[in-house]
Amino acid sequence: MSVTIGYSVSAFAADAAATPPDQTEVDTIIVTGTRQTGLRVIDSPAPVQVVDTSTLERTGQVDLRLGLANLVPSFNAQAFGGDTANLTLSARLRGLSPNQALVLVNGKRRHTTGNLAVLSGVYQGAAAADLGFIPMAGIGRIEVLTDGAAAQYGTDAIAGVVNIILKKNASGGSISATGGEYFDGGGKTAGGSVNIGMAPTETSYLNLTVEAKYHGFSNRGLPDQRVFNPASPSYSAAHNAIESKIPGYPNLNLISGDAEYRMQNVAFNAGVELPADFELYSFGTYGHKDASAYENYRRYNRIQGKQGAADRPFPLGFSPRERIIEDDYALTFGLSGKVVGWDVDLSSTYGKDAIEVRVEDSANASLYADTSTLTTKGFTPTSFHAGSWGTTQWTNNLDVRRGFDVGLSAPLDVAFGYEQRRDTYRIGAGDAASTYKEGSQSYPGFSKTDAGGHARTSWAVYTDIAATPVEAWKVDAALRYEKFSDFGDTTVAKLTSRYDFNEKFALRGTVSTGFRAPTLAESFYSATNVSPTSAFVQLAPNSSAARLLGIDKLKPEKSTNFSLGVVAHPFDKLTATIDAYQIKLRDRIFGSSSVYGMRNGVIVNPNVNAAIAANGNVLDSTVTSTGINIFSNGLDTRTQGIDVVISYPTDLGAYGRIDWTLSGNVNKTKITKVKSAPAALGVTSTAFPTGQVLFAGNAASLLEKAAPKYKVGLNGLYTFGKLSLNVTETFYGKAEALSDPGTGPLLNTVASATAITDAELSYKFPKGVVAAIGANNLFNKYPDKFTAAYQAACVASGGGCVTQYPSFSPYGINGGYYYGRLTFSF
Repeated sequence: MSVTIGYSVSAFAADAAATPPDQTEVDTIIVTGTRQTGLRVIDSPAPVQVVDTSTLERTGQVDLRLGLANLVPSFNAQAFGGDTANLTLSARLRGLSPNQALVLVNGKRRHTTGNLAVLSGVYQGAAAADLGFIPMAGIGRIEVLTDGAAAQYGTDAIAGVVNIILKKNASGGSISATGGEYFDGGGKTAGGSVNIGMAPTETSYLNLTVEAKYHGFSNRGLPDQRVFNPASPSYSAAHNAIESKIPGYPNLNLISGDAEYRMQNVAFNAGVELPADFELYSFGTYGHKDASAYENYRRYNRIQGKQGAADRPFPLGFSPRERIIEDDYALTFGLSGKVVGWDVDLSSTYGKDAIEVRVEDSANASLYADTSTLTTKGFTPTSFHAGSWGTTQWTNNLDVRRGFDVGLSAPLDVAFGYEQRRDTYRIGAGDAASTYKEGSQSYPGFSKTDAGGHARTSWAVYTDIAATPVEAWKVDAALRYEKFSDFGDTTVAKLTSRYDFNEKFALRGTVSTGFRAPTLAESFYSATNVSPTSAFVQLAPNSSAARLLGIDKLKPEKSTNFSLGVVAHPFDKLTATIDAYQIKLRDRIFGSSSVYGMRNGVIVNPNVNAAIAANGNVLDSTVTSTGINIFSNGLDTRTQGIDVVISYPTDLGAYGRIDWTLSGNVNKTKITKVKSAPAALGVTSTAFPTGQVLFAGNAASLLEKAAPKYKVGLNGLYTFGKLSLNVTETFYGKAEALSDPGTGPLLNTVASATAITDAELSYKFPKGVVAAIGANNLFNKYPDKFTAAYQAACVASGGGCVTQYPSFSPYGINGGYYYGRLTFSF
């Protein structure tokens, strides 16, 4: 649940009205990255990109996360996740972790999801705000600040800030419906929304949005090699004689594809004018999601009783599904106005995300075997309550601002404020059947040692001074002190400046320090992750079991940001912004490589096994590999890049108009320091002759190489009367990462440089009706498949080996998506 209290027309809140039709994006008045009033995006000392509702709609996406990724070059969306991360996909800014970008709604901090991305990958550790619960039809515009802003907004704002500004129209509205599907099948999508503005009284407004959307399963996997390929050690002719008769053979394993979800969202934005120029305001969202994803296929003989082959309750095998049932709330109340000449905004925000974790179409092998006899069959449920996650965030803000005429070119803006916040995180235990011995297949329930509740409180004070010493020079300085209940205090600062040499050229730059407190989920999450052949414990870094391995508790990340950019108008109507940046992170939190206690049936580190036992975990005795994964502060990194945005309109006279936008991002992250592995991992073995480390080559490659080297988009919007054609060509650079195929050395996986075409054609009919058809990835392109050598190594491991595309592909693994949309505006 999330409740946010505080939206106003003051300098600190967001004017929710969308950009007027006769106003260009560069003329939009922004509220993000500044405490000044009336600042246009083109005049901003900091790099801010503005995305309005119509632009989002033309992407054809029903998911806000994917819509933004199509429009903001340094914003990349996750296409696929492992285990429950596939049920809450995330996004990241400037190549950093999703946790290092702050999400605001109407200028107020948004709470985070309770679903932590645990498994290895580019988005590992993500527990940021879930953008899927904010209905797109209720958004007036989005301001994306691509600059460090922790001194202004607090923890998380290292890569930047995404400020979602809700509509506040007091009249009119829209009704929209969309539907589509992947060209090669699967991923059926449907969405519908209603937005309406009203004025309950002459001095108030209320804007309401209701949204429902559905997305179906897709499957882009190979046949399961265990049941299909004689080269697999898991294959046998006897098994094949049975499994070849199963419906769907050999494509029995459905893990490689999209999850299915059903979502319903509601949002409101309201305000009422009070006497003496005060305003009482409120906004909020509520969302419900039911989502599930297929896991690895379990074979027909996986579950059996003491009678052996005579007691196998799943003669066709089974495909477990991990499922979450989620309720997400957000609500804000606030009061703003003038007090003795000062703009004052007092607000309170409460947010909550509550998730039930379930496992469907599964079984508990040990429970079935232990409840059977030589004459009676065993018992196991097929539906399990695996546990629950819950996060809450309660934030209270007091923001004060005033302009002073001190003889400068413009008033001296002085702002200061106070913030108090309480965060909680809870893991609920699974039912008895889900936790009996090794637990439910594909996703064991959370044990009592995993379960627990945790809380953190913090308070902060800040000041921000913006000055214009001369008409051409702007300076903005911010300072913030913040104290946390669990790891002390920190002070961060930011200095931003801009100088306009003339009407055609300006130089701007920022230097800032920042920090990110580890999420409570990163600190305390504990669970067991399994496959048909392995079981790994996600060890909580703040646990006593982690201390046994010499791994310390998590502490905050620290950052130093530098940026330097130009704003240019070399000739009439053309606007260009170019911003170079560098972000240095110290004590960066990362997800470790797999640390083995047993590998391929051989004990390789008894210390790891002892830590697992001390944590109270019971693992499946039939698997051949066991170990741990853990989050740790073990790295320093340096990220460097360039953001470019160029816009220019072409007037074709009687033949219409084309609005051109060229936007791009070049980004590179380098690891500059790796903390030494603790001594407990130094045990040598045949598999690991020099011992093990927390951060192996595959984990390093995910940080340094798995993001595309560049992302450049050329967009042209052609309008001719009632007809419009929107075409975007996005060029993605090469991405690659080392991966463990299951046996032997790490092998490289690649997503080569590719151009992806998106297009939409729309027509305005009478009475406010607009019809559109379009495609994302028009020419149905896929990333590179894994090499034959990689696939052969995987098959040799005995695994299912159904995955054929890298999960880090920036444009997904499903190929082209084709859709239609009908909108009625009134």
